[in-house]
Amino acid sequence: MSVEQLGFIGLGLIGGSLVKTIRRLHPNISIIASSGRQSTITCAFEAGLIENRENAAIESFASCDYIFLCAPVQQNAGYIKQLKHIMKPSCILTDVGSVKGDIHKVVADLHMESRFIGGHPMTGSEQTGLSNATAYLLENAYYILTPTAQVKKDRVEEFREFIRSLGAIPMVLDSNTHDAATAAISHLPHVLAAALVNFVRQSDTPDETMKTIAAGGFKDITRIASSSPVMWEEICTANQTQILYMLDAFDQLLSSIRASIASSDSCGIREFFQSAKDYRDSLMVTPKGPGQTVFELYCDLIDEAGGIATIATILASNHISIKNIGIIHNREFEEGVLKIELYEKSSYDRTIALLRKYHYTVYER
Repeated sequence: MSVEQLGFIGLGLIGGSLVKTIRRLHPNISIIASSGRQSTITCAFEAGLIENRENAAIESFASCDYIFLCAPVQQNAGYIKQLKHIMKPSCILTDVGSVKGDIHKVVADLHMESRFIGGHPMTGSEQTGLSNATAYLLENAYYILTPTAQVKKDRVEEFREFIRSLGAIPMVLDSNTHDAATAAISHLPHVLAAALVNFVRQSDTPDETMKTIAAGGFKDITRIASSSPVMWEEICTANQTQILYMLDAFDQLLSSIRASIASSDSCGIREFFQSAKDYRDSLMVTPKGPGQTVFELYCDLIDEAGGIATIATILASNHISIKNIGIIHNREFEEGVLKIELYEKSSYDRTIALLRKYHYTVYER
């Protein structure tokens, strides 16, 4: 299928990043959009991201091949009802929400199951809005697709390939599996981060001693607490059952480690931290989907201009392809280090040997 026109309802961080990515990789595709704010549409038009200068009316989406719902979770249902009698027969409707159960129910109630493929880019930031969107946010990120059983397999494959063309890694799941997984790895961490920040706020001294000395560890684990409160209110409401299940399970785990600490159970305490370390370390080298494996390593940077370029040149001159590269800062390494992702084990091994040859300190994970 040749994609000629796309429609976007919502141009926030994810919608805006999709549009910027598509404009970068598929400049000939026509894109129209609507937003809650005319100022957002104006900015997008002036940046050359979309074709319409004014906020697109719902009727404007009639000729789109794909329509992306990128509005807040609870607003998308209303848009689906409006689009039902406007979409052309070959158009596929999708969304980017992190909860799939509710929207799949709306689609089923409207008898639109043959025209809907749910979507969730597993990427993001605590920042919001078009101004924080980037043309590389999707790069090497999982993009979960939750097609209904009624969507033809060739349409699912076409959409999967389109998402792959944006640099993301598409993975097909059913909506229930998706919501359970995201409750554990995304929604629960956001709840816990906010809870920890509120706990410290409530426990702090009048002169804010805790806030003053809060260092890397606290800031790393609570970074996502700066995300949009409105968005997380909607997510917690939409995925209530799964989040409550995960909170109850997590509460049991906290009770277990509390009991170990209370009884001075050294073995239990050590096992608690050891099992967490082993599992966390296993995330450093992890498969990225069928047939796609990424190997990660870290190395200290020489404090000089062009440090990253020097390493990139070393690898390029030895015909080693880099999947991703960037500086990270966290307490695990104390100072900033360079994270390098590679496509294959042989490249991973050669990179370690080369960097050590040039006297770089390399951390194998």
